[in-house]
Amino acid sequence: MPQRRTAKKELRKTVKRRQRNLVTKKKIKTAVKTLKKVVESKKSDDSQESLKNVYKMLDRAASKKVIHPNKAARKKSRLSALLKKTKS
Repeated sequence: MPQRRTAKKELRKTVKRRQRNLVTKKKIKTAVKTLKKVVESKKSDDSQESLKNVYKMLDRAASKKVIHPNKAARKKSRLSALLKKTKS
């Protein structure tokens, strides 16, 4: 346990940030799973909407430094390739 007042405050901040980051990551994972489920069912209208939603979440998480920007770009690329592959 931290002893100094600033260290205690830093610990509180870290715990709050971690909780917020975990919620964001969970939302991204859920959105990706939803997208994959929609792609399997071959509903093109829903899949485009889901992809847009996932892009939005990934971009926001990358801008807030929850995930690395390259990880967001990699996920977006792979999901769009998956969608493209199922369309053809």
